[in-house]
Amino acid sequence: MCSCSAEVQLSRLDPRAPLVVDTRDLGRRAGSMLKAATTVPAPPDLGLDVIGVPEGSDLVLELRLESVVEGVLVTGTATVQLQGECVRCLDPVTSERVVDVQELFFYADQAPADDEDALRLEGELLDLEPVLRDAVVLGLPFQPLCRDDCPGLCSECGARLADDPDHGHDQVDPRWGALHELGTTSTPTLSTSGRPDVEEES
Repeated sequence: MCSCSAEVQLSRLDPRAPLVVDTRDLGRRAGSMLKAATTVPAPPDLGLDVIGVPEGSDLVLELRLESVVEGVLVTGTATVQLQGECVRCLDPVTSERVVDVQELFFYADQAPADDEDALRLEGELLDLEPVLRDAVVLGLPFQPLCRDDCPGLCSECGARLADDPDHGHDQVDPRWGALHELGTTSTPTLSTSGRPDVEEES
């Protein structure tokens, strides 16, 4: 009777998962090639806090699978829909982006032993999600803008400056700030000459 206590845990991919690809029809003969075009729902958490791909939105894949000595080389593009908000004015930001995909999935008996990050086929299945996640997230803007010259929001009242380019507030001279807080009958403000102007209350 074997006294070994070690347990071998096998990781199995679900062949029905949207981003799991079955390479059975490709075979292992080097040079064999298959093309695939499909639309699948986007996985969750594909993006950053401020912008990303909405979960379940259409993700269009145009792929080429090529058999090489070490495994299966996947190249192609993924078209995704992005949603987020402008970091200056908080308006919605939407766009479409095409990202390039290229990754080598190693056969189990060809995978480099010293590279834990190398992607491997599990049987005849490969998982595109980590490849797609890297391709999409690394290309996202960390500070998305609705337009390059977005003026943002007023720091005083939060008004959207793009709607009113002349928006502004009177500046109270800090030297007279204490009097202003006491509710005096006159509020000194800075004139264009730099000297305080006094506006009398009616």
